[in-house]
Amino acid sequence: MSKKRFITFEGPEGSGKTSVIKEVEKALKTQGIDVCVTREPGGVALSERIRSLLLDYVDEAMDAKTEAMLFAASRRQHVVEVIQPALAKNQVVLCDRYIDSSLAYQGVARGLGIEEVYALNLFAIEELIPDITLFIDVKPDVGLARVRSNQREMDRLDLETVNFHQKVYEGYLQLAELEPERIKVINGEQPIEDVVKDALKAIQPEG
Repeated sequence: MSKKRFITFEGPEGSGKTSVIKEVEKALKTQGIDVCVTREPGGVALSERIRSLLLDYVDEAMDAKTEAMLFAASRRQHVVEVIQPALAKNQVVLCDRYIDSSLAYQGVARGLGIEEVYALNLFAIEELIPDITLFIDVKPDVGLARVRSNQREMDRLDLETVNFHQKVYEGYLQLAELEPERIKVINGEQPIEDVVKDALKAIQPEG
């Protein structure tokens, strides 16, 4: 295993991140690697409560800055209770979404600005940046079609406009261009076994 121990997975709605993470976890465990799998928003009790505020569909509008701050608050608690302790125990952390989600969704798609949302989140995470981030690249129309066809309940972000989801996707591509050393783009439209294979190559380059 490489020295990359804090690994995050990002992607638009319907990118298949959760399924990929499960397979990567299995592969790493077969190598005897101690793995901690977690997700955002959520991961701990308080953060899960914030998750319900963020993702449950409600009629009243949520201000974009309120949304960004709630994600950051959830992330802070998650870092303190799960991620930092896992890294302290030399576990490999596989996290379903992290700071890049806020940069793409609130920074770009909500129009708050990448730098502004980044500054807000740095305060929350104490500059705990992932060693590597895998962006599962699935175009918005493909991802949304997957969401509609599977059994997952639609959440508040799923129900946003196609234009919003296109902006999220473009935001992720922009982030990948800004940080090519950290953010690795994985073709998420290929068969899942190939997505997993590419993900493992990215996090274990010497293997």
